[in-house]
Amino acid sequence: MHRNTGFTLIELMITVAIIAILAALAVPAYQQYTIRARVAEAMTLAESPKATVAENIAANGGNIGAGACRGLTTEAPGTANLALIDCDDATGTLVFVTSPAARSMVIRFQPGVTATDGAVGTTWRCRNTNAAQAMYMPPECR
Repeated sequence: MHRNTGFTLIELMITVAIIAILAALAVPAYQQYTIRARVAEAMTLAESPKATVAENIAANGGNIGAGACRGLTTEAPGTANLALIDCDDATGTLVFVTSPAARSMVIRFQPGVTATDGAVGTTWRCRNTNAAQAMYMPPECR
């Protein structure tokens, strides 16, 4: 007796349908994770400018004022994910604009001053200016 071990047309159609459904779910999730990774790179590149502004605030006795951006280079680094860096010298607020590949997001870091046992520290508040893009941001910036 001979057994046919091949797939029938209906079995093949069901297999193709399952693969299509899985691909329809996986591709948007992959795209979202890719954008999140690009934004995360921009957030990582913010650490150096934040340190410069924090040092200037500490050197000014813990006061945020003119000169908060002294010594800060606002040229965008050689990355495809960050288009612009800006700093407001009066408030120390850093503005990062990501590239179109990272959804052209505008991310603001606003410094705050803390004083503990005579030591001056800087805390940062992160904000995204577009609520529709919040899903791409880390939780502290939403």
